[in-house]
Amino acid sequence: MDERLLAFEKLLHIMDTLREQCPWDKSQTFETLRYLTIEETYELSDAVLEKNIDEIKKELGDLLLHIVFYAKIGEEKNAFGIKDVIDHINEKLIRRHPHIYGEVEANDAETVKNNWEKIKLNEGRTSVLSGVPQGLPAIVKAYRLQEKARGVGFDWENPGQVWDKVIEELKELKSEVETDAPHVAVEAEMGDLLFALINYARFISVNPEDALERTNRKFISRFKYLEEKTLKKGKSLHDMSLQEMDVYWEEAKQKENEAL
Repeated sequence: MDERLLAFEKLLHIMDTLREQCPWDKSQTFETLRYLTIEETYELSDAVLEKNIDEIKKELGDLLLHIVFYAKIGEEKNAFGIKDVIDHINEKLIRRHPHIYGEVEANDAETVKNNWEKIKLNEGRTSVLSGVPQGLPAIVKAYRLQEKARGVGFDWENPGQVWDKVIEELKELKSEVETDAPHVAVEAEMGDLLFALINYARFISVNPEDALERTNRKFISRFKYLEEKTLKKGKSLHDMSLQEMDVYWEEAKQKENEAL
């Protein structure tokens, strides 16, 4: 028997046992697992950004456990089981890959994505955008909305056009700020600028969520270096001038460059 199947079968048996005998596992519901699943997803995201292969493996295991857990609860409710979950995704993958399992031709990834969106509309979706969860973080949601729209041909033709839009939105934001416009107007222009920047990132093949998170981590690393150096001098950041802090900030940047 395939070792992969044996390993998956063992996981299912462990889940059955835990659900029967472990007080914590017995008490879980769809709702109590939800926030834990979100946490595990972000932990996997962290491991991917850190390029930590061992952690990616571990976090994938945690997510797989959650999938099996949800399926077990569904089975207890006589609603669905793990077989139903797997059957559903198998059928969907075959249906949405007619270039593999049918007669449709698709020789590049872009054509595959466009076909995917068209097939989803034929499955009964009322909007191309309906598959984007409302609860996604705003940057991720904007990126996915733009990708969805591109799938049916609603998109800019080249990066230059998008960059012109970024500059246009930047000028509009600057104008609203300088004329002391109402906060709601400034906020609207800021949103338009961010949306345009995300669009430009997409056109130059940069995932804006990943890019911003890398910058967040860079800021954290530099700021912690600043804090450590300040403490070694027996001082508090509150006692430091901006010029003094900037010296350590530049040191942190230099160390990063040396490590590259």
